[in-house]
Amino acid sequence: MYQYDNYDQAMVDARVAEFRDQVARRLEGKLTEEQFRPLRLMNGLYLQLHAYMLRVAVPYGTLSGKQMRMLGHIARKYDRGYGHFTTRQNIQYNWIKLSDAPDILADLASVEMHAIQTSGNCIRNISSDQYAGVAADEVADPRPWAELLRQWSSFHPEFSYLPRKFKIAVIASAQDRAAMRLHDIGLELVKKDGVIGARVFVGGGMGRTPIVAPEINAFITEDEIISYVEACLRVYNRYGRRDNKYKARIKILVHELGVEEYRRQVAEEFAHMKALGLNPPREELARIAAHFATPAYESGLSDDLDRSDPDFALWVDRNVTAHKQPGYAIANISLKPIGGIPGDASADQIELMADLAERYSLDELRVTHAQNIVLPYVKKADLYALWKELEANGLGEPNLDLVTDIIACPGLDYCSLANARSIPVAQKIASRFASNGRDAEIGELKLKISGCINACGHHHAGHIGILGVDRKGTENYQLLLGGSGAEDCSLGTITGPGFDENGIVDAVEKATDLYLRERTEGERFLDTYRRLGMAPFKEAIYG
Repeated sequence: MYQYDNYDQAMVDARVAEFRDQVARRLEGKLTEEQFRPLRLMNGLYLQLHAYMLRVAVPYGTLSGKQMRMLGHIARKYDRGYGHFTTRQNIQYNWIKLSDAPDILADLASVEMHAIQTSGNCIRNISSDQYAGVAADEVADPRPWAELLRQWSSFHPEFSYLPRKFKIAVIASAQDRAAMRLHDIGLELVKKDGVIGARVFVGGGMGRTPIVAPEINAFITEDEIISYVEACLRVYNRYGRRDNKYKARIKILVHELGVEEYRRQVAEEFAHMKALGLNPPREELARIAAHFATPAYESGLSDDLDRSDPDFALWVDRNVTAHKQPGYAIANISLKPIGGIPGDASADQIELMADLAERYSLDELRVTHAQNIVLPYVKKADLYALWKELEANGLGEPNLDLVTDIIACPGLDYCSLANARSIPVAQKIASRFASNGRDAEIGELKLKISGCINACGHHHAGHIGILGVDRKGTENYQLLLGGSGAEDCSLGTITGPGFDENGIVDAVEKATDLYLRERTEGERFLDTYRRLGMAPFKEAIYG
């Protein structure tokens, strides 16, 4: 994984010192909240319902054991003993004291981490495939490009004050595990005539106006990716709306200009940049790529597993993914215990995962956009010992991609923007489907819950999505069907009138009951919905 050089460390240390001074002035009353707000947001510090929330950047979701252990330390010392892993592969702390914020940033800087550009109208954390570098189906490891984009975008003077926040994802497999087409810019690394390049998608996003990003360029060579992305951003920065935050995202610009006109303007800007020679040198990508060299795998390892323990065998079937290296496996750790808070982990659990990464996964972990954790380098011979420790510490739930593996935002329990609570709904759904064993019977079903239209829980992209709204002062939940953030990307459709907290749980069960009655062999919930259409589901839900 990438290691800071002296420049990286000096940059982060300088920001910590700068923010320490800003916080001191705020606490002394020398800065008003209005003056302080843009300063704290540049350091990932939000003022939420009950306290400050700090969002820590985890570039493309990759962490070392040392970094993960620091996240546990912060949860224990500065929060209430836990952290919340997010859909942008970051971690948030919900109970931060302003006076502690500079010390937290200093602790993060000591392990090559920060909270820079996790908020504000800038380029946010670059996300990627959690299986990057170990997936058998990838054309290349996408992380060097993600890291190059991170370094290029950090403190980029032209893009520090964009019309609105900006999100980029990089993948390298035909199977999309990062919801790439629901980003402002999505890059899919591909090979053409033996040359690595990228398909470029621009103008995706969720929120108030969900849009699946159209393809803007079918192939840009690897040497030109950065300058082409810059051209895309320059057109946006020039014409993006700054007078209306609801129309400020690049998806609105692409829609209003039209795909062809936006593509033409990007091509014009790109040609200008090429003429100026603004592509980064090949040596820079090579320097970064060296940090992601293939590890020294042990050879001659057996692929055999002792599956005599049925609970272990079930966990392997659901939470373990094939690795490209013989004798190794990708282990997925569920942060979705039945009845728990999706994405939350205690300080003890975070530190345990750091220990397990050091012992079993070549000192590396990944945060997924589905709010789980991945150990990417586990020898198959170690899987049983790993599972026993996970199981003993509340991390062994075998529910990856089941209806109980719910994505949910913090909702009205924490967020000042939310209209409704997400957490209790997620807990009730998980408990309902686990108690009768229906989650296993249903199979793959991606359920996602947002507490407001901002869609931090990705409800538009759920096979089943739930959106919390305020209906005349009462929490109300809309049900959506048919969304997907994968390579078959689609947006969910609202079924009809909303429900109260208990009614939405019943509605989800009615929809899945219909699926179980009507599915054909091998069909997922999403496949059956697409085959049958909305009408029979609506009839089953509303009667």
